[in-house]
Amino acid sequence: MTHTLGHTKGPFRGVSSAAVTTSLPVSAVLAWWGTAWLRGDVVPDLVLDAVIGEDATHAVAGLPGEDGTVTLLAALAALRIDGANGFGCAAPAPGDPVGLGGPAAFNAAALEAGEAVVVSGSGLGLVPSRVGAAVVWEALPAQPRPLPDVGEADRDLRSALLDAANRLAALDVAHWRPEVADELMNLRHPRPVTAPPGIPGRCLDLAGRGLQAMTIVDLALADDGGALSAHEIGQRRDALAGLGRAGRRALVAACSPEAWPPPDSGSQ
Repeated sequence: MTHTLGHTKGPFRGVSSAAVTTSLPVSAVLAWWGTAWLRGDVVPDLVLDAVIGEDATHAVAGLPGEDGTVTLLAALAALRIDGANGFGCAAPAPGDPVGLGGPAAFNAAALEAGEAVVVSGSGLGLVPSRVGAAVVWEALPAQPRPLPDVGEADRDLRSALLDAANRLAALDVAHWRPEVADELMNLRHPRPVTAPPGIPGRCLDLAGRGLQAMTIVDLALADDGGALSAHEIGQRRDALAGLGRAGRRALVAACSPEAWPPPDSGSQ
């Protein structure tokens, strides 16, 4: 597969939380491309191009044995030497720490950022924050985490999309948020995402549909949409809560190699 993947500069701190999700979060991008590099499927320059994107640079702070910050490339090399065998995405939200396994300090930092990367085999996790035009990843101790498998996340997302579509239709979504209605009408054509070689095709599809679900939630919650009462606002948020959770779980499963199906189950 060719590299055409972009990424959001959110939701981590320093970027408006109201920004609509249009492409993969940077932690998901690092998870896919970092894992592909560890497996020998891409060269380092492609990883840097994919992860840094339009940012000035990315650096990593807090790596054991390193003073101050180091370049992203130096950090990846150090993590591989220390036993890293995969990079996985976390996409937590208040009350839903999906992709996290602890300890408390790492969970808190990831929740504050809205995303993180867990580096399996190294005992570390990376949490991004924006510093001007650059991104600094903070390395913190991280523990193994429970993950939904790809099949489970797929089923949950399909169910949540159907439920949300029915509930939002009953709330006349086309009147107060026509962009959301357009996304719901386009569920059979999820947002395209591309990936490095070696990502299972099923995960590529799941990431696109998870991203679509998160876009629907972001669009619907960008403002009150002309709601006339707190009750009406609450109904709309209730209709979206399950979809947001399912979208994040889908993204985590699709972008965490521990959750991937075996190579003979549809790798690309």
